[in-house]
Amino acid sequence: MTDTPLKSADIQLIQRIIPHRYPFLLVDRVEGIDGHASATGIKNVTFNEPHFQGHFPGAPIMPGVTIVEAMAQTAAVMVGVALDLADRNFLVYFMAIDSAKFRRKVVPGDVLRMQVTTKRGGGKVWKFHGRAEVDGELACEAEFTAMMDVPA
Repeated sequence: MTDTPLKSADIQLIQRIIPHRYPFLLVDRVEGIDGHASATGIKNVTFNEPHFQGHFPGAPIMPGVTIVEAMAQTAAVMVGVALDLADRNFLVYFMAIDSAKFRRKVVPGDVLRMQVTTKRGGGKVWKFHGRAEVDGELACEAEFTAMMDVPA
């Protein structure tokens, strides 16, 4: 951890950094932002999210790909805060998802805590490690690479 105070991003700042909107904005808050080294995203999982209508009727489960996307959005917000990218039309594109493992169902009522750390950063291409947990229990873990597109 650095000597500078940890930062956080509420939903208003998140929306100023990344372009995602309902129904694809998958992080409600980002806490403990330590520069571009690490951060924790919070996702309050609710039954009214559209993917639960079909995944699965009578047994709603958050799709694994949306958990990985939520971790990636957490990473993008972390980088956006660290590099002061609010209101800059910042876009992030997946380049790779590696070693994804799913260990626990994520269901309505859960609070998903996503811990992301930067493995390689700077420039356009960044690599992250993410862990998503519910009540301290591992739900998903993955490494992902993204291209950061920051308009001049």
